[in-house]
Amino acid sequence: MTVPPIGFADPPATREQWRELALAVLRKSGFDGSPAEVEEALSSTTYDGVTIAPLHDASDLPDAPRLLGPSGGWDVRQRHADPDPDVTREAVHADLENGATSIWLDLTTLDPGVLPDVLEGVYLDLAPVVLDAGSRTAEAAETFLGLVSGVTVPGGNLGADPIGLAARASVPAGDMGGAVSLARRCAEEHPGLRAITVDALPYHDAGGSDAEELGCSIATGVAYLRALTDGGLSIGQALGQLEFRYAATADQFLTIAKLRAARRLWARIAEVVGEQAGSQGRQFQHAVTSSAMMTVRDPWVNMLRATLACFGAGVGGADAVTVQPFDACLGLPDGFARRIARNTQSLLMEEAGVARVADPAGGSWYTERLTADLAAKAWEWFQEIERAGGISEALERLVPERLADTRARRAADVAHRRAPITGVSEFPDLRERPLSRRPGPGLARSAARSGLPVVRYAEEFEALRDLADAREPRPAVFLAAIGPVAVHTARATFAANLFASGGIATVTSGPSGQGATDPAAIAQAFRESGTPVACLCSSDRMYGEHAAAVAAALREAGATRIWLAGKGDYEGVDATLYAGCDALDVLRTTFDDLGVSR
Repeated sequence: MTVPPIGFADPPATREQWRELALAVLRKSGFDGSPAEVEEALSSTTYDGVTIAPLHDASDLPDAPRLLGPSGGWDVRQRHADPDPDVTREAVHADLENGATSIWLDLTTLDPGVLPDVLEGVYLDLAPVVLDAGSRTAEAAETFLGLVSGVTVPGGNLGADPIGLAARASVPAGDMGGAVSLARRCAEEHPGLRAITVDALPYHDAGGSDAEELGCSIATGVAYLRALTDGGLSIGQALGQLEFRYAATADQFLTIAKLRAARRLWARIAEVVGEQAGSQGRQFQHAVTSSAMMTVRDPWVNMLRATLACFGAGVGGADAVTVQPFDACLGLPDGFARRIARNTQSLLMEEAGVARVADPAGGSWYTERLTADLAAKAWEWFQEIERAGGISEALERLVPERLADTRARRAADVAHRRAPITGVSEFPDLRERPLSRRPGPGLARSAARSGLPVVRYAEEFEALRDLADAREPRPAVFLAAIGPVAVHTARATFAANLFASGGIATVTSGPSGQGATDPAAIAQAFRESGTPVACLCSSDRMYGEHAAAVAAALREAGATRIWLAGKGDYEGVDATLYAGCDALDVLRTTFDDLGVSR
């Protein structure tokens, strides 16, 4: 028996065929455009104005070189910010013994003088140490350099970042002489140790976009290059003293593209100053899972957010990754949370094999296009900063104003739930028992409040949840379910979910039976609920038949505000709530109607 060769009898589908098929589906939702308009209708736009198209092919590949990240895995870097040196020392040893390969010490909460105690028993010739001491960088660096005198240091960073400190604390960047002096000492005495961190987290934590974060980091890196070379270091030495720190978010593709774009941008800088990207010019990247995306409510979901962010960082080619513990925004993380953070990275590297391939996203039409477009936007922003006199000058007005605009647009998306937050603005659990942790700096340093703002996207919803939780009994809204269960369930569920996002409970009228459309029966159930706010829930057809009568009965029964789940104008209804409405405005209005002080 002869087996015929396997092949493709039909030619591959074309882009035009895809448009025709997509158009047929879109027309069912009322779209009346042409096939040429299909892709635009299905596209979305990032905060940087980058278009995310629904379809890509080989024509989308940019003409740009691929710059690979590390191969064989990344550095698992754990952050420590406990002000108790004994607790920190114990945690450091636990991390290094169970998967972490380097440690990051936040010395803004620890006296740099306790470094010898914290690092007691740590093999400094094996485990890189990264310092983060803010205004006490010189003191911390001097203490650490004393500890590693005569030791061949495998890596790490002294954490000098005067520009980052200026962004966080609203102080002038001032003289960079201290950072330059530390860089010279590292280059001469400890070639494996870096002196300077280009920290882009302040821009991300202030609500900035990916391109804004990138542009600020490149401008900061250029400012440090100028200072280092003016201070006597060669171009190669200066490039080798810089480490870049970026945020990794649950948007895995933008995280991948951001890190790839960052390498491309920095390679261009290295080329301009006379160094090729293959040597000292390659950007060393430290990715940290985003603080802004973390939630206090339903914090267990933070594990999933951090996993996606870590995956994006690994695929994007980060040299080192820090996974924030899921409870980090509640205070000081416990041992279980740090263990999960470590094991998230170990699982992705060892079990999922994320690190087995260098640049696994390379060649993807979508990722390559996104990388190129993001890099172009970031380069435009970098050039704007340079025209303003450099990053130090831009921090006075240009950068804060640009970030404020992006922050406002992002806040509007969160408020309207176009950017949903699972467990907070979507699918909240009113029975949730909040976790408590020992007080500590959490994810956002208090000092940062005097400089660029530090935001978490969930803060405004969580503030309302806190107000509702403090009331006994819990604030509630009556849901007037009109008609059979199958008719009203969808909108009743939607309304209950929206009110619960602000901590407001809901009481539903009888779902079926004789009173399902009887205004008097619904009004009686409303009186028994004890709340002055009601929301009608049903189908458009049932609203047309019964909304006015039910609203009138509710008003006579004492309703001070009547909502309707859906759209349309109905007699007696004060306002509507629907997918895409300003949920925060609905919740604040309801709090006012219920007499809950904000």
